[in-house]
Amino acid sequence: MALRGIKVVEMLGLAPGPLCGTILADFGATVTVIQKMEPSPFDVLSNGKRMLSVDLKSMEGVQVIRKLCASSDVLLDTFRPGVMEKLGLGSNLLLKENPGLVYARLTGYGQNGAYETKAGHDINYVAMSGVLSALARKEGLYPPVNLLADFAGGSFMCALGIVLALYERTKSGKGQIIDSSMTEGAAYLATWLYKSRNLPVWSGPPGTNALDGGLPFYGTYKTKDDKFMAVGALEPQFYVNFLNVLQLSEEDYPQGSDVEHCRKAFAEKFLTKTQEEWCQLFDRADACVTPVLDIESADKHKLHMSRKSFYRDSENLLVPEPAPRLSVTPGVSTGHLSMPIPGQHTIQILKELGYNKNEIEDFINKGVVYAAEKSKL
Repeated sequence: MALRGIKVVEMLGLAPGPLCGTILADFGATVTVIQKMEPSPFDVLSNGKRMLSVDLKSMEGVQVIRKLCASSDVLLDTFRPGVMEKLGLGSNLLLKENPGLVYARLTGYGQNGAYETKAGHDINYVAMSGVLSALARKEGLYPPVNLLADFAGGSFMCALGIVLALYERTKSGKGQIIDSSMTEGAAYLATWLYKSRNLPVWSGPPGTNALDGGLPFYGTYKTKDDKFMAVGALEPQFYVNFLNVLQLSEEDYPQGSDVEHCRKAFAEKFLTKTQEEWCQLFDRADACVTPVLDIESADKHKLHMSRKSFYRDSENLLVPEPAPRLSVTPGVSTGHLSMPIPGQHTIQILKELGYNKNEIEDFINKGVVYAAEKSKL
């Protein structure tokens, strides 16, 4: 696996940090999660990771983390700027102790600037990136679920930064600090949107353009069984094929003609058949029309069945396999593995760090760490 041998320390936070750690783990890294003494009810991404429960407010607990980071490759900091410094785990100190450490900092607005200490969520970061203004219809703005900033601009951008820093380290031997802002990550993802503003596809207000729902042949339509089909018949050849399947005449509905006239006709047509019936027809036509798959059952579609794109976890939840696919060192989803319980690997990790039985017992008795399996002492 591509990241086999890489040791990552993940400071457990909300979802963007854990997904970043999961990406690294799926491609072979060993990820140790530093959990506070109180378990997080929102942690659903620690499968295949090791769990170390530590009191970060204790000097001895901080020393444990410092010792762990001294022998690790990556530290993933998911706290607000300055928190790690207050804990005694700042980047300057840890990089001095381990010059090869990649210190990745994942925050909403970045490590400095006017909003560095300001709280926020995905909707705020997407709004501040400028991208939310493009997710509009005539009725107003439509914020997406927490996907663009939290996970695309956050988790994946941070993981990319980590891999880039690890690659650079192969030449210089030195680590570095990664300042991964979810706001800037979301904006960077939208580079094409920013650079294409003068193209004809953005000639009107939000919600009236070619790619944001303004055209009747680029949008979604409800089917007879209250499901949806996604239509992207932008090019003339695809539009012709689209009309042929709908049994509509290009003479009556020429591409670029009365928008509402076409939209009404398309909507009425799609309501005459179920999603499955439309799939059978459009699967035989090159028209850029596909079903809108449900997140609970996307794996049942023949595309995903043929590529084994998803699997079911121990709770029967649908989970995507790692992407992209590498021909020599492919990822293997850690989601196949069980979730660790708090403190499950505490004793094992402390032993690896060189602590003896008496020291570990003392840590447990003082509440410096929590160990789920004391029998392993």
